[in-house]
Amino acid sequence: MKRVNYLNNKDLLAEIHKSKNSYCSYVSDEDSQYDYIVTDVKKINNTAVAQARKLKAKRLTQEAWEAAKATGGKRQKMSDFAVPARKIDKTDLVFRVMTFEHVPTDGDRKKNPKSRADHHSKVNFPPFQHYRLNNKGEPVCVGKSHWIGGMENGHFSMDHGQMTNKLALMYMKLCERYGTRSNWRGYTYNDEMQSQALMQLSQIGLQFDESKSDNPFAYYTAAITNSFTRILNIEKKNQNIRDDIMEMNDMMPSYTRQAKNEEQAKAESNERQLKKEKRKIEKTYYTNVKGEKVQRTIEVAPVKVYTKKAIAELNRKLKKEGSVSAEDFEKVK
Repeated sequence: MKRVNYLNNKDLLAEIHKSKNSYCSYVSDEDSQYDYIVTDVKKINNTAVAQARKLKAKRLTQEAWEAAKATGGKRQKMSDFAVPARKIDKTDLVFRVMTFEHVPTDGDRKKNPKSRADHHSKVNFPPFQHYRLNNKGEPVCVGKSHWIGGMENGHFSMDHGQMTNKLALMYMKLCERYGTRSNWRGYTYNDEMQSQALMQLSQIGLQFDESKSDNPFAYYTAAITNSFTRILNIEKKNQNIRDDIMEMNDMMPSYTRQAKNEEQAKAESNERQLKKEKRKIEKTYYTNVKGEKVQRTIEVAPVKVYTKKAIAELNRKLKKEGSVSAEDFEKVK
């Protein structure tokens, strides 16, 4: 039976793209699909064009192959639907430029701004603009994020878009599946962990930057792990306070505290026993030449066994320096 993936990066990236597009404005619908990402308009050069052609050819080939499979005909090879990259005109390419140029500045947002984003209004995902090359090879803006209206007569907006329902269901599925893992499913407050993780994803889900990574699954999993750990630490802190109050009032604390106390008592007992063995004192008596009975105390230390290699090393040091100290015995094994 073929294994079914409940979630993958391809589907996540597609839904993230649709969600971000709801906050954007484009000259045409074709301009919403970018082919290559750059950090500055000046970086749209021949190298970027070549990379964009390869990526677009790969995407068109994949789409044609999947469309052929959906028809239910005979099994098709992807190589039969290959689109040559050299046949794609550079005017058909769309470049996404990561920029804050169209985002209004906000000097009161942070007292000590450290990055360029701190100087502008807060946005729910990294802003960008889409560019196409005209017949003269000049970049022309054909789309803006967080924007309503035309490229010249439009205005900045933050609240006109929304997350797609499918992406929200993906968030819920991620939290639910992560909560069933062996290291989390045993906690009684597992539902609270999932709720916290879902709220965190709804806040930072669209902040995933496609220019830095193409693995949103890892990005979301890290956010969920942090949310689960945060709830666990809060619950442990509350439990410790509750157990301290119960112990102060001579009441039985939780089983976790009882087990912890037993382990601590056992460790302290072992430590005391070890110190006692190390400092064991033997008292003996002997008679001196005058016939007097004299007491002699001997401190017995644990015996340390040295290997032949360690003894040889000590002998070499003794021949070289003429003496061997206690530190030399501690250094060798």
